[in-house]
Amino acid sequence: MMRFVFINIWLAGDFLLVLSVGLKDTPTLGSKDNPRVLSKDIINDGFEYQVHQNHSVFFYHEDSEEMYVGGTDFVLKLDVDDYHVIETFPLKATGQQQCKEGPCENVITVIEKFQDSLFVCGTNGHKPQCWKLFSSVNNQSREIMKSYEGTGISPFVYTQNSISLTVEGDLYSAAPLDTDGSSLQFRRKAGSRTHVWMYDNWVSEPTFISASWIKRKEDPDSEKIYIFFREKNSDQNPEADPWISRVARVCKVDEGGSKRFFQNMWTSFLKARLVCGFPDESLYFNRLQDVYVMHDDDWRDTKVYALFTSSWNSTAVCVYSVGMIEEIFENSTFKGYSKDIPTPRPGTCVKNSRHLPLATVNMVKDYPEMTDWVHSTHSKAPFYISSNNYTKIAVDRVQAADQRMYNILLLSTDSGKIHKVLEAGSKPFIISETQLSSQSNIQSMKLDSKKKKLVVGFSEKISTVDLQRCQDYNVSCEDCVLARDPYCAWTKFGCTPTDPGGVQDVMNGEISVCKEQNQTHRTKRETVSPSPVELTVHSVPLGVPFYLSCPIDSYHAIYTWKHGDESSPCLQMQSNCLHLIPSMAQENYGSYSCVSEEKEYTKEVKNYQLAEQRIPDMVDRSNTPDTINDASAVVSQIWMNLGLAVALMGILR
Repeated sequence: MMRFVFINIWLAGDFLLVLSVGLKDTPTLGSKDNPRVLSKDIINDGFEYQVHQNHSVFFYHEDSEEMYVGGTDFVLKLDVDDYHVIETFPLKATGQQQCKEGPCENVITVIEKFQDSLFVCGTNGHKPQCWKLFSSVNNQSREIMKSYEGTGISPFVYTQNSISLTVEGDLYSAAPLDTDGSSLQFRRKAGSRTHVWMYDNWVSEPTFISASWIKRKEDPDSEKIYIFFREKNSDQNPEADPWISRVARVCKVDEGGSKRFFQNMWTSFLKARLVCGFPDESLYFNRLQDVYVMHDDDWRDTKVYALFTSSWNSTAVCVYSVGMIEEIFENSTFKGYSKDIPTPRPGTCVKNSRHLPLATVNMVKDYPEMTDWVHSTHSKAPFYISSNNYTKIAVDRVQAADQRMYNILLLSTDSGKIHKVLEAGSKPFIISETQLSSQSNIQSMKLDSKKKKLVVGFSEKISTVDLQRCQDYNVSCEDCVLARDPYCAWTKFGCTPTDPGGVQDVMNGEISVCKEQNQTHRTKRETVSPSPVELTVHSVPLGVPFYLSCPIDSYHAIYTWKHGDESSPCLQMQSNCLHLIPSMAQENYGSYSCVSEEKEYTKEVKNYQLAEQRIPDMVDRSNTPDTINDASAVVSQIWMNLGLAVALMGILR
């Protein structure tokens, strides 16, 4: 008997350890700064690698049923519906005897659709190389054809900074030109147009984040490539942030300067400071981490969602429009330049850049930076600030039941989670949190807006997140509406992917729309009602500690325990609310209800009935096996509850 009791005490100690760890990553109830709903389990839908990958990259087009994944020494072609491998392309490093340091691996760093083929580049044992994968013809296997040396397109080591972009048959890229990661600049590296590159003095130790081509249907010759990066701050003041975030642009038609001056150099390069923070307090998030560009038919309305981090361990999202960015480039003065601005204005797109006046090109060479800063659309403060360490961002555009369009920010954390954040009005609303991995960080992320899915790459797997996870709020119409999730609406089938006739209130989450819907449709169709809360009965002896538990459905709600005329607050433990009774007394018996309240919606989550139980006489002279077993079970349960109670009191004190 004593050995059995000892085991239960050990379990309680183990529970204390688990509980104390779990509480560190648990959001606080009632706070709107946390996700409203947390997924209960880790989502495992996707593809698992046979060997973990230190780096992976994938190419996936929304209109395709195929996805290409690049890892170490291979490219996989996957079916996006069930993630089975259609084809494997081995791409081991060539010339392995020339590897001077580290393993001689070919880590794939670039996969782009380029001209008539899929263009793949890798580190190739510290000697970057590129290949073309041609489409199969007549069901024949694909042909891998060696293309050309890949320096300037792929980094030498996968940890070095690089980006790539294809535009109308041209390849733009930024990758180191030297093995130590230096000589990093943005170039047009391959294609039908002239190869052009940057002047060394334009940037200082840059980290390139993203590049995007903004189309102008009415004026294609004025189309530009926008480059987002951060660079070393020239201000040596100890209080100055070491980094400055930038947006730069070059003209798509730029062919470089004349043979006499600035040949094969960008003649249209301009840069401006991209600011996110509180201008009135001179407090800024200066380190640009990731960028997502949401294109619009009118290029001026194209939005740039930028993710920043700060020196005080916070992250922020600021939103910019390309129209606002262009206004700075077209109207700001040039930093450090006080004379008359030549004509055409530096940075203007012209059909033949080789004929630009020397004065214009010289301005670009010596004074490429704008004096004015690019501020966000929420100029006085970032749109969203969080203590979560976000690493990547994507933004989806969703048509809700009211036919209005809403933007949803999809933010990845450094702990393998995805946060879904609603942009509706001036304040963000954090809809949900989905745990995808507990093993590794998110390496890559791709949005499929048509299928409403998010494809996420980890070192051990590729996961797919269904953005229409309406089952998370399927308890009642009120739960569905309070979610404010434009992907989901309440119908006669419950909370389902948005239906034009469904019940929603994305802007405010007002549950009054549920009452209106019930009155309107009561005679027309059957509506789904929440299931009645079951009553759980426990028999508990006098004098022992005991606790009750109810699940947390919404972290924006306040949970209360009701017992007779008394109310007590919830003691939060991870995804549960507890009610702790240190020692059972007569007044502790009876009915208990766990009640949640969010806005004006109150519901019972859990109901209990506690009844008195007598402990069997453990010194019964009959000493029958059944009597001993019953006594053991009761004492075991008492000790377990005692251990849990002690653990809870220690942590929640």
